[in-house]
Amino acid sequence: MAVNPGLYALFVTAALLICVTPGPDMIYILTHGLSQGTRAALVAAGGMAAGMLCHTTAVVFGVATLVRSSPLAYEILRYAGAAYLAYMGVRTLLSTLRSHTEEELVTDAAALPTWLIFRRAALTNLLNPKILLFYLAFLPQFVSSSDGPAGVQLLVLGLTFVVLGLVVDGLIALLSGKIGTLLHRRPRASTWLDRFSGVVFLGLAARVAIA
Repeated sequence: MAVNPGLYALFVTAALLICVTPGPDMIYILTHGLSQGTRAALVAAGGMAAGMLCHTTAVVFGVATLVRSSPLAYEILRYAGAAYLAYMGVRTLLSTLRSHTEEELVTDAAALPTWLIFRRAALTNLLNPKILLFYLAFLPQFVSSSDGPAGVQLLVLGLTFVVLGLVVDGLIALLSGKIGTLLHRRPRASTWLDRFSGVVFLGLAARVAIA
């Protein structure tokens, strides 16, 4: 095994605790499940996992070190992420101001293309520099110099974290999707769910910008 078994078991335990702790990614998936259903939430979870996979690759190849050592690069990523979340929040809120018939209210939630949900989720994750810094601080603690190349160990740990995160996010997606489906049986509820999603996006944008 590329990673020390004892360290790996400890890593999996710690990673699970981190994955079940509510954060921006989980809230993003939850709002999609409530407002657009199970499929959208699962796609969002997949997009988040794709973003985490890119972060893992960045850590293995040392890109995260560059971000950590360059305050300007960090600030650019941080504000780009905040701006993107704010854009989605405003766009979501503006969409709820249009006049809708009851039939439109029922079908609007399914109108967002799958690829767009996936792309937005991946970008939301990628534009959060704190994830890179977290990876850089967290993963090396479970690397042993006596168990082979550090890059291989980091890759195994990073991929494990991605899989664990995807499992947890998938469960959140299924749960929120079921709740969302029940709520969408009442047509007017979809408008309020979309407004809730817009407010959440704006809140996440503020959190990223000022944290």
